[in-house]
Amino acid sequence: MQTDLPLERSTATPAAHRGMRQVARWSELKQDRPFRLEIGGSKIILVRDGEEVRAFGAECPHAGAPLDEGAVCQGRIVCPWHKASFKVSDGALLEPPALNGLTCYPVHREGEAIWVGTTPIVPPVKTPAPDRRVFAIVGAGAAGTCAAATLREAGFGGEIVLIAQESGLPYDRTALSKFVVAGEMSPEDVPTLCKRNFFAERQVRVEKGTVTRLEVQHRTIEIDRQRSVKYDMALVVPGGSPKKLSIPGSGLAGIHLLRTAPDAAAILDDVEAGQRAVIIGSGFIGLEVASALRQQHLEVSVITPEQIPFAKQFGPALGGMFRRLHEKYQVKFVPGNAVRFEGDTAVTAVVLENGERIPADLVVIGTGIEPATAFIHGIALRDDGGIAVDTGMRAAAGLFAAGDVAAYAPPGSAELIRIEHWRVAQQQARVAAHNMLGGDETYGDVPFFWTYHYGKRFEYLGHARHWERILIEGQPEQQDFIALFTEGDAVVAVLACGRERETASLITLMRDGLSVSRAKDIVGATQTLGEPI
Repeated sequence: MQTDLPLERSTATPAAHRGMRQVARWSELKQDRPFRLEIGGSKIILVRDGEEVRAFGAECPHAGAPLDEGAVCQGRIVCPWHKASFKVSDGALLEPPALNGLTCYPVHREGEAIWVGTTPIVPPVKTPAPDRRVFAIVGAGAAGTCAAATLREAGFGGEIVLIAQESGLPYDRTALSKFVVAGEMSPEDVPTLCKRNFFAERQVRVEKGTVTRLEVQHRTIEIDRQRSVKYDMALVVPGGSPKKLSIPGSGLAGIHLLRTAPDAAAILDDVEAGQRAVIIGSGFIGLEVASALRQQHLEVSVITPEQIPFAKQFGPALGGMFRRLHEKYQVKFVPGNAVRFEGDTAVTAVVLENGERIPADLVVIGTGIEPATAFIHGIALRDDGGIAVDTGMRAAAGLFAAGDVAAYAPPGSAELIRIEHWRVAQQQARVAAHNMLGGDETYGDVPFFWTYHYGKRFEYLGHARHWERILIEGQPEQQDFIALFTEGDAVVAVLACGRERETASLITLMRDGLSVSRAKDIVGATQTLGEPI
């Protein structure tokens, strides 16, 4: 990585380059990664584009990730952290979680010499055509915010009504289980998904309240049983509600669900070092909370019917790696199911079906979510409450759905699935927004999510239902590895830790199908994973 280069490589500035500085040589630029430099406080990356060079802001607009640590692949600049991608040719946004493209700077190549100006290029202002239609978005989380931004980006000039159940700006829920419960970040400091004037600048009308009824045939939305919105097109992105555990004692104090910032604040209010915490469920939220509470010096037990966490997603060997990582930090895994909570006013124990009693001062239930769709009338919901959509995210005439609630068939499959990943929700919301405007886009992008345990960041690309082999490069037990899940000659998923640049390339190549040999050229994986690791 190149940083803090001299402001000028040459003191002589030709008249053609007034206001620009010679900062790099063409031969210093690599095809597959950005080149970082700093000029007078401006952090800039240079990117090769054929025989040309482009200059952009060096940090991802989403969370400030250093783009020079990402990749350049198939005409895209890919963020190392959350895999937002941008066009090499002009920095335009291609995939979220960023909501806008990169800042562009003037740049000129003259042989080996690269000249850059420090004044950003101001993009032309687009005036949308007048439009009398009303588009409603139910849900103001990551997907709803992304959809509103995409509609304006695509030139929609009508009214956008965004219905938000929570007050304040939309925020990054992924930080709650990873950083807030760990005490590393206060609930008030959770990053927002957009700036304070984001909706005002885009003329988005934000309605605060709970949607109590949506009538598909009449295209009306009732809010708090008091007011209604008549729409021409609607996008439903309410996310999910945590599954409650309806067993005796579930109303005792000290028993928590985790979905919102107030939920996280309530958990923090109950946290004291040395307490006994019980996590019910060994999914991603449950184990992220287990990691967070161990950082708060609580004793942690995880009650789960599964012997190996994440075995369904990653197989028993890599799932076992996660279990051993938690056990290294003294997390206890207790097999079984909870049947009741004990306590007078506050929880004191969790009782299992075999009669075993687990002492508890604090309980967090992490047994998954269910789609928050009970307010929808006029279409049949699936057994789990999900909404069946086509690959364009259409649920019915005038109605679209995305994210946790949307059940769709991935490319090459007839089976409908729901993927409860925040970035998938944003990807689908962009597709839906374009199709609300008459487009014919389909969702076929590569799912991505990341999970965080004891300071280690694990990335998962794809959504493999089955695989034949797992090829490994690195050391899973040291949390420094990349694993290729393969079927035939195709890579169907990737799990990695500490390999952000490689995953930035792989996720781009997986869009059009990635062969095992091509993937091995990138990551060098040759070891076949056995059982156990």
